[in-house]
Amino acid sequence: MKFGKYECAAVELGDFLLDGGAMFGVVPKMLWEKKIPADNKNLIPMKARSLLIRGNGRNILVDAGPGNKLSEKMKKIYGIDDRSIYAGAGLLKYGLTINDITDVIITHLHFDHAGGSTSIREKKTVPAFPYAKYYIQKTQFEAAVNPGPGEAASFTGDDFMPLKESGVLNLLDGPCELFSGIEILVTDGHTKGQQHPLVKGEEASLFFCADLIPTSAHIPLSWRMAYDNHPLTIINEKSEILSRAFKENWILFFEHDPVTAAAYIKQDGKNIVIGKTVTL
Repeated sequence: MKFGKYECAAVELGDFLLDGGAMFGVVPKMLWEKKIPADNKNLIPMKARSLLIRGNGRNILVDAGPGNKLSEKMKKIYGIDDRSIYAGAGLLKYGLTINDITDVIITHLHFDHAGGSTSIREKKTVPAFPYAKYYIQKTQFEAAVNPGPGEAASFTGDDFMPLKESGVLNLLDGPCELFSGIEILVTDGHTKGQQHPLVKGEEASLFFCADLIPTSAHIPLSWRMAYDNHPLTIINEKSEILSRAFKENWILFFEHDPVTAAAYIKQDGKNIVIGKTVTL
């Protein structure tokens, strides 16, 4: 699907499992399970889904999934099959390899978004995309280097320090137009300095939700994750983003929704709800 100068496509990186209660926080199970059913261990299916943006001489990847560096224990906990979670496999569908990626925008450095940014080659952890520049918010990088006790388990140095050491990491300082027609918005409710690419088009634009709105079930303002560091902040941020998305005809891209990759939103009385789904 084209937005302005760019063709945008979902890159499916595979499936994993997370605790349903953690994914929906204070929302009662009897409500959220109608949206995403849980198994007998209370685990719900999640998708690792990146966005490929092609055009204007660039092949841009937004987030890189968990990657293939996880221990066998971590793979078992999250139900990860590392044969399918690697971005290189997902790119083949579009006739690309890891060598063709020019830029990698990392929304934030939690392992399920940034793990695939690096890989192990010849027993050394190196950038997974050899010819790409990487972009992260400065405040997020600082939070990952010196995490608070509630977030420390979400960051793994091997996911981002090799990028800095290799000289390919670019730290952004707040909202900006990163490339012509691609705006970067920043939120702080889930984690400090989470960034969201907005690919602008004439009739509709595409907004990468990341963990601000991880699935289509998280559209209601009060439906948030227990993983969110600042609950009140994220509610206000969602309200502002959804209001703008409705007014400006944005399509929302869901990184973790097990079924729906992208959708419009619509007004239902006083509430904003999921609208027409979109295939990317």
